[in-house]
Amino acid sequence: MPSAWTHHTVLLHEAVDALQLPADGHCIDATFGRGGHSRLILSKLSPLGRLTAFDKDPQAVAEAERLSAEDARFAIRHQGFAQLAELPPLSADGLLMDLGVSSPQIDDAARGFSFRHDGPLDMRMDTTRGQSVAQWLEDASVPHMTEVIRDYGEERFAGAIAKAIDRRRQERGPLGRTAELAEVVAGAVKTREPGKDPATRTFQAFRIFINAELEELQQALEASLKVLKPGARLVVISFHSLEDRIVKQFIAAHSREVYDRRAPFAPAQPMKLRALGRTMPSAAEVAGNPRARSAVMRVAERTEVPA
Repeated sequence: MPSAWTHHTVLLHEAVDALQLPADGHCIDATFGRGGHSRLILSKLSPLGRLTAFDKDPQAVAEAERLSAEDARFAIRHQGFAQLAELPPLSADGLLMDLGVSSPQIDDAARGFSFRHDGPLDMRMDTTRGQSVAQWLEDASVPHMTEVIRDYGEERFAGAIAKAIDRRRQERGPLGRTAELAEVVAGAVKTREPGKDPATRTFQAFRIFINAELEELQQALEASLKVLKPGARLVVISFHSLEDRIVKQFIAAHSREVYDRRAPFAPAQPMKLRALGRTMPSAAEVAGNPRARSAVMRVAERTEVPA
């Protein structure tokens, strides 16, 4: 039952403290999830403060709408955070992105995110639109599947897995269940990482691909430069190397002055961000919530915007 699905917000106090919000400011929670960060942010804001949240998941939006009915300072948008660019320029005093999948999404077999719970092979964050993984796998070519599994799952057996999926389709028809996919992958992966299910990387890859997660992250990071006020903080929590690499490179690219080699005497374009380091979950947090073990939080501050 849904009441049994619990979600432990990762780096809860560390993330909200890192935002350094003014009490009457406007904050953006780009991934509402189950509202852990949002509720703590609201507790820090004065009656004049505001919090705008985004989420694609209809279940998360329903939870957020209940919070919105209780607190007039809070508003939810049923959108992915790539739509941050729709907000007014220089309108945010802080921006938090908590990436990845929430525990209720993983533990709800009907969502199709987990290889441990048999359910429909869906994996869409927004179940009201788009193509499910099962629908995509009906026609996906072996080269395309290989590319997705390799690039988004960093899986060295990507080609073997893609061929195994294709054989399964030809012999028994399309895959429609998570258990079916996990079984096919287990048969194709020759060696297993200690403590990790052989299907882990393939499920990650298909989820990232079907939700265009990395492309949306890049769009949201670019939009952050538009909406953050000078001095406002960008806080991003990622859960795997692909996400963290994008965040790290984005912050690094905008934390230095840029010179135009074609115009060597022209003034440099000023840096747009100031990198403020990274934070990992404590040993105590990981012990209480093993899903936090891979989390990395990076923080940057928006620099002055030229007139």
